[in-house]
Amino acid sequence: MNGSKKPVISAPDSNGVRYYQMGQQVSEPAPPSGETGSQPQEEETALPVFEEGGELDQAADGNIKPGEEAGSGGAGGSGIPPEACSGGPGGPGGRKKSLKKPLIIFGCILLAMVLLGVSCSRMERNSDSQYAKISDDHISVLHINGTISGESSDSLYSENTYNHQWVLNRLDDAIGNPNNKGLILYVNTPGGGVYETDEIYLKVKEYQQTGRPVYSAMGSMAASGGYYLSAPADKIIANRNCWTGSIGVTIGTLFDVSEFLQKYGIKTVTITSGKNKAMGSYVDPMTKEQKEIFQSLVDEAYEQFVGIVAEGRHMDVSQVKKLADGRIYTAKQALSNGLIDQIGTLDEAVSDIKTQYGLEECEVYNMKYENTSLLGGLLGQIKELNKGGSKGDVAALLELMSDQGEVPISYMSELRK
Repeated sequence: MNGSKKPVISAPDSNGVRYYQMGQQVSEPAPPSGETGSQPQEEETALPVFEEGGELDQAADGNIKPGEEAGSGGAGGSGIPPEACSGGPGGPGGRKKSLKKPLIIFGCILLAMVLLGVSCSRMERNSDSQYAKISDDHISVLHINGTISGESSDSLYSENTYNHQWVLNRLDDAIGNPNNKGLILYVNTPGGGVYETDEIYLKVKEYQQTGRPVYSAMGSMAASGGYYLSAPADKIIANRNCWTGSIGVTIGTLFDVSEFLQKYGIKTVTITSGKNKAMGSYVDPMTKEQKEIFQSLVDEAYEQFVGIVAEGRHMDVSQVKKLADGRIYTAKQALSNGLIDQIGTLDEAVSDIKTQYGLEECEVYNMKYENTSLLGGLLGQIKELNKGGSKGDVAALLELMSDQGEVPISYMSELRK
């Protein structure tokens, strides 16, 4: 070979861009005598180098100093490798390409999870529909777990343990299936919304019109709304560790933070069509009239609750009101006060209803809502992780007020197990 190629960098042009020149020939020692060789000249190839400041140091002959790679940002400046300009691995174009593939993979995984969740949800709904088609004589045990609320739904993203529409559907299945011979409500709830609780109560009354027996088997807690829907049962059996009673109504805790806002110079303006339209707002003091309005709502719901207990337990209204001051009763206390009929387990309730109504040959089918949603479980785990997050006092107070400030009227026990 007569020479080798060595890259050089041109002087910057008017835009401050230098160029790699790859076609320069460097002289080498002549070959031994008798040997000749020649290499065809190659065209020079110039590639741009974009500078970010400063100039690249060059040897006096314009070549890069030995030991430095072209475009490596050696002493005196920084260069971008040639492949950067063409979207190679080291440049902006290459970075976009490198991110594209992981994003596609992530999207495919997410889509697969959604499709699997939808499939599981459909399978669960198909399984639920079979309750209405049970062909052998049976007793249905309907599990009512968690806070009774209409906010829950059979949603892919739901993480609730209670599903109101699901409960109503299962009661309809039992009502419409002639092979169903009895119903046991397995109640494990602190109560919930007035509207939703009463819907279940009315469904239980509708079931009783078929002439079949209804039992209530109380778990660890069957308070307030849990007792409300149990009251019409032909027999109430509570676990010995059960808390029940809490006969009463609450509208929640109403906050008045007007002085707190004033302290920090925060002013609020609420536009309403009447002076009581925004009553319960925590930024304005409650008036005497507004308190009386709220109390009238609570009193009416309370009278309804007391009347249901009196009818279901065959007691005088005055007798119920002596017990219905909102307090929680243990199983022993509830038994002595006539609020339940027996202390026992779910298995004992099943055995009792079979014996009392000649249903020994009946199968027992448990109807228990389970959220099989993959994303629902994932969201539940994320929620648990976030519970431990640190918050400032003001942020924590505002979150508490937000949770309590919706002013729900409910048959709910404030005490939880």
